[in-house]
Amino acid sequence: MKKLYLLSVACAALLAANNAQAIDSTGCGLGSMAWRGQSGMAPQILAVTTNGLFGTQTFGITFGTSGCDPNGRVSGGTQKMVFNFIENNMEQYALDASRGEGETLDTLAGILNMDRAEFAKKSQQHFAAIFPDSNVDAIYVTQQIFAMLKA
Repeated sequence: MKKLYLLSVACAALLAANNAQAIDSTGCGLGSMAWRGQSGMAPQILAVTTNGLFGTQTFGITFGTSGCDPNGRVSGGTQKMVFNFIENNMEQYALDASRGEGETLDTLAGILNMDRAEFAKKSQQHFAAIFPDSNVDAIYVTQQIFAMLKA
């Protein structure tokens, strides 16, 4: 029984490490939905463990449930860099995006390897979708930036 317990803890740690590239560190799935909005190590480990042990992430990706997108893209570096930048500069990004110019737009364009003027124009045009109200969080803003670029 002890070996089974240790094996499940080791698997949970591996799953957590494998999912660390997602914007919210846990990807999609029932576990991610159950602990959505909570921060810290414990909720992340619980979310990833739930996803892994019950296969909800795999099921969700296959059938488009539990917040998963079957047409989603495995990303990592760029999405995470944009999220980290937005998390620390969201207010300034909002100000710059509303004006269509500024340092945060230039920096994000560089992270995204885009033309600065084009990114600034798109950010200003899609400002209402990126910031529909004052209660948005960095995850939402990051997702809207990528949706804007995809459109």
